[in-house]
Amino acid sequence: MGAVYRAQDLSLGREVALKFLPPNTEADAQARNRLLKEAQTASQLNHPSIATIYEVNESEGSPFIAMELVMGATLKQILRHGALDTRQFPDVARQIAEGLQEAHRLGVFHGDIKPANIMLDARLHVKILDFGLATLARRERVADGTEETQDTIATATDVQNGAGGTIPYMSPEQLRGEHANVQSDIFSFGVLLYECLTGRLPFSGDTSIDVLHAILRAPHPPLRSLLPEISPELERLIDRCLAKSVERRCASMQEVLDALHRITAPASQPEKSLAVLYFENLSGAKEDEYFRDGMTEDVITEVAKIKDLRLFPRSAVLAFRDKPLSAVQVGRQLQAGYVLEGSIRRVGSRLRITAQLAETSTGHSVWAERYDRQLEDVFAIQDEIAQNIAGALRVMLTENEKREIEKVPTNKVQAYDYYLRGRQSFNQMRRKGLEFARQMFARAVVIDPGYARAYAGVGDCCSFLYMWCEASDDNLQEALSASRRAVELDPQSAEAHASRGFAESLNRNYQSAEQEFEIALRLDPQLFDAYYFYGRSCFSEGHWEKAAGLFAQASQANPDDYQAPALRGLCFRALGRMKEAREAFEDCLQTIERHLQLYPDDARAVSMAAGSLYGLGDHARALEWADRALSMAPEEAAILYNVACAYALLNETDKAIDCLEQAFRQGYSHKVWVENDPDFSPIRDHPRFRALLQSF
Repeated sequence: MGAVYRAQDLSLGREVALKFLPPNTEADAQARNRLLKEAQTASQLNHPSIATIYEVNESEGSPFIAMELVMGATLKQILRHGALDTRQFPDVARQIAEGLQEAHRLGVFHGDIKPANIMLDARLHVKILDFGLATLARRERVADGTEETQDTIATATDVQNGAGGTIPYMSPEQLRGEHANVQSDIFSFGVLLYECLTGRLPFSGDTSIDVLHAILRAPHPPLRSLLPEISPELERLIDRCLAKSVERRCASMQEVLDALHRITAPASQPEKSLAVLYFENLSGAKEDEYFRDGMTEDVITEVAKIKDLRLFPRSAVLAFRDKPLSAVQVGRQLQAGYVLEGSIRRVGSRLRITAQLAETSTGHSVWAERYDRQLEDVFAIQDEIAQNIAGALRVMLTENEKREIEKVPTNKVQAYDYYLRGRQSFNQMRRKGLEFARQMFARAVVIDPGYARAYAGVGDCCSFLYMWCEASDDNLQEALSASRRAVELDPQSAEAHASRGFAESLNRNYQSAEQEFEIALRLDPQLFDAYYFYGRSCFSEGHWEKAAGLFAQASQANPDDYQAPALRGLCFRALGRMKEAREAFEDCLQTIERHLQLYPDDARAVSMAAGSLYGLGDHARALEWADRALSMAPEEAAILYNVACAYALLNETDKAIDCLEQAFRQGYSHKVWVENDPDFSPIRDHPRFRALLQSF
């Protein structure tokens, strides 16, 4: 559509989006007038789900449109991480349908419904962009053609430029050169719903012509083959929207909307969203922060077992830890319906915990409690908090949820204390931190030999130490035995199965690893570690396509993790899909920049940013960040490896091999990863590199 600016309306004192139309429309007065007339028609639309057009005018011969400024993300950006959250889908689908229905009622058709034209603000309110403009843009391009050639010109131009309807969201009749109408918008809406639910398109191919043929001729993969749990009613609705014959398609958006209401009615209760903030450490002692952090995170874990609550993950609230903001202020920034805050004071064997649940919109307390207990009551307190939250928000717990919340990981409080110390050190992801964490988890196991979480912790520490620091058989065998014991002690623990899968993948038992990861994901479909380690296992085998999908799901489970998008970018680069690789590297860099605001000394984040900067074409900054990471952690094997990757891409061959040699000397041992890592493609035939791998 040309240039778009964020601007200030000086007359009304409001911010707007200012669109200047493409230069080619300025040269043709008739074309410009028609385009402005189309925009004026769209400006008649007044609906909460449609971005409002305030003014259609021109300045010094340049036509422009002033419209509502929408702050948020497009569905295209959101879907880069995979399918839309199933809890968000019904409301998003309904809002889009309502906007389209209102436009159709007034005789306005969109003609280019696609994720890039749907925006969601921070409250997940939908705004549909660019009504009516795509149809006219296509009309202008074919204006000089004869009646006989218009269909061919329109289709060829749409394939090349993706305007006037965007392949693969165009309806069959649009591909045949016909103008947008109710049915074409319904077809595009069906494509959109399919992609939101599955994270993939119903019609795909290696080229635009392949996609065009699929839309015109081929059936789409049945939704049930991708989503076995989908309701038959929703599957039938989307199938009807995607019918190639107009006669078999839904007749109107009102019909679509009625069907959506029928399908989602049982789940029409307002969503209850909750952010659990880090408790305040009233002792003020730095050495007690591990207990405060661990206690808070375990409360989050307990509350997460309540399926009817939308819980903000640990990563979302971490940025507000120890910040001078009230709970209500944090809740408003996060757009959470409710906020839980509290405090902890530990004195000897005594524990005092306060907790208060507040409604963000009003600031009113809906539940509060103070617990003066013995330290060994810590798990009972966590359970009570979770169950009291459910009661205050009028959420009915299932029997299974009650059992899960009441499950006690250990009855030895000293074992729990060691476990929390270990978890804090483990999260540092450095050699010394991993070694200390392994000691703490091992002490927990000595005190309580039935502590499954602690065994899984030992397994993960040994796996990372084997992979990054010391490729000893002792580390690998301990990773295998500890993770196996964790699964034996608690077969229903997703974390235990993910730990076992990680260890098995390092032992190159890829089939066993896959089985463990699949079990973990069945037990907890939101477990980041399962998606991430599963993706690394597939990456090690060179299964780029599957690894990319798993890394996308990992990013959806934890949007604040920077490793998964970086590895997703590598997968797409290996597949030659450079556009998707660039999008992944953009996601990675943005996430790392946010992360470094909280943790400026994280050398691993800096080293991975170097690779993403290369992927985005900024070679000068990539070299600068690689040098910076090396100076921050010159003896850390994992950092040396990442820097070697960046140097290899930047044609700094000798520096790359020097770093890789140093990484091997420091204990990096994941040979199969090196053999498949596409970052080393530029130096793979170098004699020094080949000799280094042979000596590995």
